[in-house]
Amino acid sequence: MAENFDVKLDSKTYIPDPSYLENSALGDYKKAYAEFLSDPDGFWAEKARELDWIKPWDKVKEWNWPNARWFCGGKLNISANCLDRHVKNGRRNKLALIWKGERGKEEIYTYRQLYRAVMKFANALKELGVQKGDRICLYMPFVPEHVIAMLACVRIGAVHSIVYAGFGADALHSRIKDAEAKIVITADVGIRRGKIVQLRSIVADAVRNSPSVEKIVVLSRERCPIELYSEMEVDFYAIQEGVSEECPPEEMDSEDPLFILYTSGTTGTPKGIVHSSGGYIVGAHYTSKYIFDIKENDVHWCTADPGWITGHSYIVYGPLSVGATVLITETTPDYPDPGIWWSLIEEFGVTIFYTAPTAIRMFMKVGEQWPEKYDLSSLRIIGSVGEPLNPEAFEWYYRVIGRNKCPILDTWWQTETGMHMITTPLGQPMKPGFAGVPIPGVVADVVDKEGNPVPPGQGGLLVIKEPWPAMMRTVYNNPPRYNHYWNQIRDWYTVGDLAVKDEEGYIMVIGRSDDILIVAGHNLGTAEVESALVAHKAVAEAAVIGIPDDLKGQAVKAFVTLRQGFVPSQKLVSELTYHVRMTIGPIAMPSAIEFMDKLPKTRSGKIMRRVLKAKELGVDPGDISTLEE
Repeated sequence: MAENFDVKLDSKTYIPDPSYLENSALGDYKKAYAEFLSDPDGFWAEKARELDWIKPWDKVKEWNWPNARWFCGGKLNISANCLDRHVKNGRRNKLALIWKGERGKEEIYTYRQLYRAVMKFANALKELGVQKGDRICLYMPFVPEHVIAMLACVRIGAVHSIVYAGFGADALHSRIKDAEAKIVITADVGIRRGKIVQLRSIVADAVRNSPSVEKIVVLSRERCPIELYSEMEVDFYAIQEGVSEECPPEEMDSEDPLFILYTSGTTGTPKGIVHSSGGYIVGAHYTSKYIFDIKENDVHWCTADPGWITGHSYIVYGPLSVGATVLITETTPDYPDPGIWWSLIEEFGVTIFYTAPTAIRMFMKVGEQWPEKYDLSSLRIIGSVGEPLNPEAFEWYYRVIGRNKCPILDTWWQTETGMHMITTPLGQPMKPGFAGVPIPGVVADVVDKEGNPVPPGQGGLLVIKEPWPAMMRTVYNNPPRYNHYWNQIRDWYTVGDLAVKDEEGYIMVIGRSDDILIVAGHNLGTAEVESALVAHKAVAEAAVIGIPDDLKGQAVKAFVTLRQGFVPSQKLVSELTYHVRMTIGPIAMPSAIEFMDKLPKTRSGKIMRRVLKAKELGVDPGDISTLEE
């Protein structure tokens, strides 16, 4: 896609009630941003001091392009910052987690109860031989034990790699193998839209030819003993019997790895993004407190899953580090009806609600009668994450869900950034379609491919010009892929998104500039879907593009050439769609498959997806001088 293009900017604004600015933890945005620019290290040191450190840092930052070290020499433990300090400082009986299952079951954990559950499971992992630095793969439904397992890993210094439970066996296998996971933690089943998902059998398939895996920990959803089929399998609760409830937190260096999270890349192999302990928690804590403005009495609900970075930063580590009450649920937005989420907001008095534009557009489609049935007056702040929030969805969200009073935090950030980077801080004028401005602590700009800032109204490439604490540290087992983020434009972090700025510096993110699709807020690499298609015996070559979709933002369309002896048919379309589902998961299923005699390629043999996309959308494909024919 061309880097430079003109965008018609709508200047409509919404001004929040002045009380939001008066009461916000961040305060005046321009003043806070100026203070950051005048002393960046001092700004981050002040935020880091809000956390508990076992040993203070010697130096805030070391920046040797493209590698950064933050809070050098500092020692801490993130589970202690999410649990111990609240237990000791007056929040021991405060609700930490409220869980609502799809079948109506509820569970609650106070900070004290969560603290004890985490220590017990941490000791059980130690009994299985888990040591600091070992990788643990979590493939779990969204139940309280998922959060307990995350925090237990962190407590003993194990590095967790969470795989979304919607992925299939092949996708899970590749992530287990790349991370060289020692333990896999799963459940017998997941429950989604009334259906049982056999997670345990998917794991059984995925661990074949995975020599690193020593044990599979299986949670019984009904808390009753289950028959363990393999010598590798152990029961989640049985392994905790008789273990101590005291587990001192492991002393972690600020730069020790915290977790690996796989995200789609422009090649077929997902990238294992590695985040560190100190810098990551400072970023997650700062943005939860100062951007979400979480207060003592808030009930915070982020509708993501821990399998995505949003779940790491804004369900678990950020909100718990500030001592919030967090609602978690396995319910989907439209089951058993499209009122379920609004009923949960009413029932639990949710004050901060954070969801994806895909969900908002789905709610727009089914009609206002659903939210109108419920009392949403508890809401104070509503947020959006995962993809650009289009102006129509912004207007509906503000009017129907926010009841014309709640500020919308439309946040731009990535798995790689670890924390919010661009939004409209609380109390600032909001502009539909614009994510907002760089938050204090972040230096962002929109530039051309030579690195020159582009004028307002002209599109360009979004870049981050300075390091920040929650930045990823490397790509697991593949440092050159990390360097690629920093060596494309003038030593800056190139995010892979196209954007445009207005006269006031507000940034609108347009979409990806590379071969990444964002389907219902989930990142998918075109190459990963193409690899799945080509693995089918009928397929010779495949190319995948994203096409506009009213609900998902983008849908997957595949173009396929067949091997000799196979002919196009509706049956084959169904077969290929099912094959992608079983290989990667439902989110990657093509909404359409078109059979072609040949795919457009450059003379060097590279498939030109741009030509396919231009044809699909009925637009000029631009320069096709390198096209083979």
